[in-house]
Amino acid sequence: MHRTQLYLDDDLWNALRNRARNQGTTISDLVRKAARERYLGNLDERREAMLAFVGIRKGRKDLPDSTEEYVRSLRRDTRRERLGRR
Repeated sequence: MHRTQLYLDDDLWNALRNRARNQGTTISDLVRKAARERYLGNLDERREAMLAFVGIRKGRKDLPDSTEEYVRSLRRDTRRERLGRR
């Protein structure tokens, strides 16, 4: 664990002090928990969300049988055609 120093405005410090008193903890603990939630998040929740996302587009009926064909149709180069018209 590393030690750091923060400068907090009065409103934030008062809010943290009141919350810490109500919860029976310290301002430092509140700040650590908030930073952990904000920047690390809950690893298990993130993993579940990613697993739920896998295969979400499987079985779509609006795409051709060959996804390669679909991607190539999106990437069709029309630059030569546009330059030829000038």
